Amino acid sequence: MQALTDGSRLMTEALVKAGADVFIGYPITPANLLYAYSKNRFKTFLAAPDEITTLQWMSGFSISGKLPVTATSFPGFALMLESINMAYMMELPMVIVLVQRLGPSTGTATCGAQGDLSLLSGMLSGGYSIPVIATSNAHDCWTLADKAIKTANRLRTPVILLTSKEEAMTQFSFDLDLLESIAPVERKFHTSEEPYIPYKRDDDEIPEFLPVSTNKHQVRITASTHNEKGILEGITPAALKNTLKINEKIEKNLASYLFYELDEHPHAETLLVSWGVTANATREAAMELRKNGTPVSFFLPKTLLPLADVYAEILNRYKKIVFAEENHPGQLKKLIYGFKTPSHVHAVNKIGQMIDPQEIIEEVKKHG
Repeated sequence: MQALTDGSRLMTEALVKAGADVFIGYPITPANLLYAYSKNRFKTFLAAPDEITTLQWMSGFSISGKLPVTATSFPGFALMLESINMAYMMELPMVIVLVQRLGPSTGTATCGAQGDLSLLSGMLSGGYSIPVIATSNAHDCWTLADKAIKTANRLRTPVILLTSKEEAMTQFSFDLDLLESIAPVERKFHTSEEPYIPYKRDDDEIPEFLPVSTNKHQVRITASTHNEKGILEGITPAALKNTLKINEKIEKNLASYLFYELDEHPHAETLLVSWGVTANATREAAMELRKNGTPVSFFLPKTLLPLADVYAEILNRYKKIVFAEENHPGQLKKLIYGFKTPSHVHAVNKIGQMIDPQEIIEEVKKHG
């Protein structure tokens, strides 16, 4: 069935079907369609007075056993950072949809960009990672929203669903029959008769969860450095071990939320790399180059943080690499290679405008 829709509607529907039951938000362009749709779709909808309050309320709902969602853009996300650090340390499941727009500062609210990846890679004090999953097309808006909820629930962690203005707000005709069914997440809480230890971990370093509303066990949820019982201990060995285990949990379970697309040509020496909304132009450029006799491969990472080892394995197979990103510094390229880009790695970058496939084609031809 063909329908006129947009990425915001697909994400909203998928989040609800996946089991998210609370939306809390403060309207901001270009995330305002998610706010508007969620008002009619979520069981509970709260309009917060600001973004700081949004994350505090989300934490409260998460502690009580709900799966909360919000949507924002950079100015609002910046105000959420302290509370995101708190939710990470408390190990609270929630999803934050971050719709990128042109910056810095308040930038241009009606102009898209891919400018927030560097921020996300350093948003936690201590340099740890929260799962960041990026959409690249309409289908991703559906499937990855589902995966974000399932990941947040299983790992007891905030998850960032990263998208952009064009993906979230542009209307398009789409065949809804192409969308897979989504089953609601299964919430599993501590059921043992044994005392509940809030940060005692299983073999995957994931602690059991129990809402504070329970009357059977004491539940202690703590944001400061704490041991497995949730007791503040400063920098004792037990407390520092628990802090490291939170990061280990995110990295150890990366395979469960690792998503990427790889289209390799058997004779290609050049690899095109992109993410998010620019992936469409990059994929089109790859098809055009192949049609005209230049074999190239195409790589689209969708799980952007933490970076997976398999990404390095893919990149290391190619003599020439071209990154396409709608930001000036080339944030994914810098995240992978650091401050010094190798001589065989090239880039197409732009701000204020989407990248045209022809610009990628010209960059490939420039370097043989």
